[in-house]
Amino acid sequence: MEKIISKLKSVELVIAVLLLLCLFEMPYGYYSLVRYLAMVAFAWMGYRQYKQKNETMTVVFVALAVLFQPFAMIKLGREVWTVVDVIVAAFMLVLWWIDKWGRNKVA
Repeated sequence: MEKIISKLKSVELVIAVLLLLCLFEMPYGYYSLVRYLAMVAFAWMGYRQYKQKNETMTVVFVALAVLFQPFAMIKLGREVWTVVDVIVAAFMLVLWWIDKWGRNKVA
């Protein structure tokens, strides 16, 4: 089980890369796939934070899951979504960086 969790900790990096790829011209299906994957990933991260009793990050991840959910799409326009994608990707990279280097310093 620990191996699965260690592999899932790089989900921040995967989501960041997927969001940054949204900056390029892609087929519409790609954007829909990213919305589904991001929603699931953010909901899972929110649950993980909830279990760790981190209320602030739980709210952040649940809000991101709602923002990216594909069922009642929030229409922000291409330019705004580009900014959102970059900001969220940067946030995910920071979280990944902290997780990766924080864990190595302890080990």
